[in-house]
Amino acid sequence: MNTSGDDYYVIKKTNEVVEACYYVKNTNNDPLWRDHSSLNTSLPFLLTQLFVVLFIDRLLLLVLRPIRQPPIVAHIICGVVLGPTLFAETDFSNKFIFPHKTTMVLETFANLALTYYMFLIGLEMDFSLILQSGAQVISVTAAGIMFPLLLGFGLYFMAIQDSEDFDRRGSLFWAIALTSTNFPDLTRILADLKLLRTNIGRIAMSSAILSDLFSWLLLIIAIAIFNGQKYKTILSTVAFVMICFFAFRPAIAWLINRTSKGEVISDTHVWFIMAGILLCGLATDACGSNSIVGAFMFGVILPKDETVRNKVVEKLNYFVTGILMPLFFLINGLRSDMPYMFSKTPWIMVFLVVVLSWAAKVVSVSLVALHYKMSSTDSMILGLLMNTKGVLALIILNTGRNIRALNNQTFPLMILALLAMSCLIEPIIAFINKPSRKILKNLNKSIKGSEPDEELRILACVHTMRNVMGTLSLLKLSNGTKESPLAIFGTHLMELSKRASTTMLIVHNEGNQDDGGRYNRAKSETTNIIQAFENFEKTNEEEGAVMVYTMSVISPYATMHVDICSLAEDKCVNLILLPFHKEVKADGHMGAANSNYASVNNNVLMSTPCSVAILVDRGISTKVFESQEKSFDYHSRQIAMLFVGGPDDREALAYACRMASHPNVSLTVARFFPGEQTPDPNIQSNASVNREKLTDDEHIEDLKLKATVVDSGIHYTEMTVNNGEETIAGIRTLGDNVFDLYLVGRRQGEAKSPITEGLSDWGTCPELGALGDTLVSSNFALNASVLVVQHYFSTDVVHEMPETFPACTLGIGAKQGVQRYDF
Repeated sequence: MNTSGDDYYVIKKTNEVVEACYYVKNTNNDPLWRDHSSLNTSLPFLLTQLFVVLFIDRLLLLVLRPIRQPPIVAHIICGVVLGPTLFAETDFSNKFIFPHKTTMVLETFANLALTYYMFLIGLEMDFSLILQSGAQVISVTAAGIMFPLLLGFGLYFMAIQDSEDFDRRGSLFWAIALTSTNFPDLTRILADLKLLRTNIGRIAMSSAILSDLFSWLLLIIAIAIFNGQKYKTILSTVAFVMICFFAFRPAIAWLINRTSKGEVISDTHVWFIMAGILLCGLATDACGSNSIVGAFMFGVILPKDETVRNKVVEKLNYFVTGILMPLFFLINGLRSDMPYMFSKTPWIMVFLVVVLSWAAKVVSVSLVALHYKMSSTDSMILGLLMNTKGVLALIILNTGRNIRALNNQTFPLMILALLAMSCLIEPIIAFINKPSRKILKNLNKSIKGSEPDEELRILACVHTMRNVMGTLSLLKLSNGTKESPLAIFGTHLMELSKRASTTMLIVHNEGNQDDGGRYNRAKSETTNIIQAFENFEKTNEEEGAVMVYTMSVISPYATMHVDICSLAEDKCVNLILLPFHKEVKADGHMGAANSNYASVNNNVLMSTPCSVAILVDRGISTKVFESQEKSFDYHSRQIAMLFVGGPDDREALAYACRMASHPNVSLTVARFFPGEQTPDPNIQSNASVNREKLTDDEHIEDLKLKATVVDSGIHYTEMTVNNGEETIAGIRTLGDNVFDLYLVGRRQGEAKSPITEGLSDWGTCPELGALGDTLVSSNFALNASVLVVQHYFSTDVVHEMPETFPACTLGIGAKQGVQRYDF
């Protein structure tokens, strides 16, 4: 009996449960101005528990993230630390933090959090991956279910059979827990390791969804088996699922369709959806299964309308995942008495359970992957990914604990096994995922290296809708033809926020794009961007001249350049096109800057696998697309290319010449020479610089030859200048606000030239180079857009590329030439 303080407890602890009877003692000695003790009510305890668990949980997340531990590890450790393993057994905790009388309130809020959390999981499930599943995905899923399922039964009987409180029902929950693969945590790991776009990532995600659905089915069957009304439970739950799909889903889609046509989704609609979550949870609870089944199903059937989804997620996600869900992990910890488990289970048996539980899915999935001719490293990585555990496994174990199929020995033992699995996955994959290198010769990484009849492949990146029209206008000027088509990979760059639970790179091709008939929905920014790129392909006058593939890259800004560069390698692109990080005001001057965008651009420039161009859009879209709607004469779009010399300028010149072949483009190329009064002894004596000059001369001679063709639209001029000031004066002689677009080379790291002397002294944007920065900040080019080009340069003729580099087709450009992943 515990008689300390204001409460009297009678506590009885067994292998299965802890029973606590408590009596409240009224007193007037409370330090607050109350007529009773504040510690006799549940709310102060709940607030204290919430504060403690949030503080410890966030602290652990902060500490464990640098060593590649997924969030689930921090959550489980937080619960174990605060539970009877360490903190909860102290007198201070029993009196002021976790008294037994508050457990019911704590569990109520934890289950409420779990109900809403499972709705969010169902809402973000992408079942289109299942429709794309092939034999390999099905085989991987089957192996990842059957072998762990059988091993789970065997482990339970091997480890627990000699226990005096042995309950054979617990073997089923161990087995089901080992079959699960937590989809949200898997996608988070894939995003962290940059594996989302890979073949391994796609197979893992498809298999994880199938595995989770099968685990749900097994859990429902297990609940029904141990329910007194097992047949009624199964039949009523199946009936509820059928009603959801064939009655509720069409009705909700119809309501959203009507709303989307005439009005904005309001908070009232969201509140009704939240009430529907509770109603569906109540329905499945009444059916004899768990309330989270109903909530999950409601998320699954809710139409994937971006406006509705974003509104609901905005209202729920932060509060549920950030505030309430830690209470669920706390309940897991309070139920995990590790010292008691170790006192009842031999250490060697604990070790065997942890190791064999970890190895079950890894080995089975790896063997199947090897059967499908995957490399040993990739097979191991896939096996580790499929062993990702998370909330679903905890739900399964807690369900077994609720019906006393699992006790104080078997529950914490499997919690320990899940913790070990989660701790090891990401560090091991990060260690072994060091792709070997192979030699790839004659890989085209630039524009000027392309043949005249070769496909030009451009990775066009945008952050927001503001970037789209300028990017499309530049692509329009790039002049895709049947002889030299354009392959455009339109990529929406999005930040991976900490609240995102599913992060995928989705390739939107003809096989999975929505024609609008499914739901007449309000388009989100991502949908609008994708639609704009697809419309650009459809409106192209010459069939087969432009092929567009749309993608969404979701990544933290700090590592977004890794995704961009990896995607450029995968797609064998010649050019990465990036938007400038500053907004352009109505008067043409630069406005507010986005430091995150600037960081992405700089990182791409430093680690690019091909040429890069940064576009400063000052209304080029208006000028280019006006020419399509009105009857303009040939060469109505004025483009200027400022040539100083070097690889970057030659790359910009090659791009400008391609634009000059467009019937509406007039190209003016101005080449600048240093004056005789500004000799540079270093340049004169430098053999490599002399070779560069000879190469420059060759390209200019080719340009002059093209300019001699009738109606070529190419004009060439030369200027001699002594410094940067004279260079600016020479540019102005070409005309103030005459040109729609200037092309310049970045010339970063190249030999200093008197031509640009002094221009970089006042520069604020080094990523644009001296000339580009000057044009952007000048008054004579306020109405002109600027394209700054950096050429990919390698001192080696043979470049090293990852072994997983896909086959490239750089021919005429049929869509079949783009590498696809087959499941």
